[in-house]
Amino acid sequence: MARYDKMHLFRFENETEHYDEARTLQAGSRPLAIASPFGRLALSVCYDVRFPELYRGLGEFDVMFVPSAFTVPTGAAHWETLLRARAIENKAYVVAPAQGGTHASGRRTWGHSMIVDPWGEILASRDEGEGVVLAEIDTARIEDVRRRLS
Repeated sequence: MARYDKMHLFRFENETEHYDEARTLQAGSRPLAIASPFGRLALSVCYDVRFPELYRGLGEFDVMFVPSAFTVPTGAAHWETLLRARAIENKAYVVAPAQGGTHASGRRTWGHSMIVDPWGEILASRDEGEGVVLAEIDTARIEDVRRRLS
């Protein structure tokens, strides 16, 4: 139905880790939101979550998906805060599946998959390990938050 290429490539370094996605990836150039039977759905990928202007440029949407593989240092410091901020700013649900654990290369990712409602409340989460994170997407909740904060 649609294709989205991550627009913001990750670059990070500290004493023990160095990442630069631009060495092997090319950034996408267009944000994505589509109409669906479940409302207007939008997609971003991982590091994109740090750029609120990307989300604002999409116009109004009901659910934003943010699949990610945040590193442990950046995830521990920013993951939850960024997801909650994007949900609150856009008055929309954020569904964020996240890789977690130690990968074959030794890289460690944060995990902490979660679903956040338009008020910024975490409805469901799974810190680590395989599993499913479920929560109800309530369109009346979206409308209520938008009405109260208009």
